[in-house]
Amino acid sequence: MKKRQNNESNIKTCPFCTIDTKRTKIINSKPYTIVILSNPRLVPGHLLVIPKRHVEKLSELIEEEKNELCNTVIEFQEKILLRVSSGCDVRQNYRPFLKEGRLKVDHLHIHLIPREFKDDIFRHIQIFENNLFKELDEKEIKNFLFKKNL
Repeated sequence: MKKRQNNESNIKTCPFCTIDTKRTKIINSKPYTIVILSNPRLVPGHLLVIPKRHVEKLSELIEEEKNELCNTVIEFQEKILLRVSSGCDVRQNYRPFLKEGRLKVDHLHIHLIPREFKDDIFRHIQIFENNLFKELDEKEIKNFLFKKNL
């Protein structure tokens, strides 16, 4: 797969590099990260923790950015658990095969999604999860570990 370059045009068009403060509520700002309310959101209180520097993958972060990003995720997950909900999903997706759009931004960000038992996400999506998960067998384990050189 061809690696995309983080060039100037990517940064100029990136909604996380040029935050629209009329549409986006910044909750917190630190030297390397910002925290915003996700817009669009899955549920009330859905936050995004975003590195200020334009990167697409966790591996592109420098050590200070990684530390601050992880610590900020932990800090705001705890705030959600204390003030918003009894559960919280932490999610990060890297899907270069999908076209960028309203729901997909090619700038690393981590979702903090407040959760409750049998909430809307469960009722619409996760209720079907059991049908997706399959038991892991020895052949698959060996095949993956040896072919992927992990």
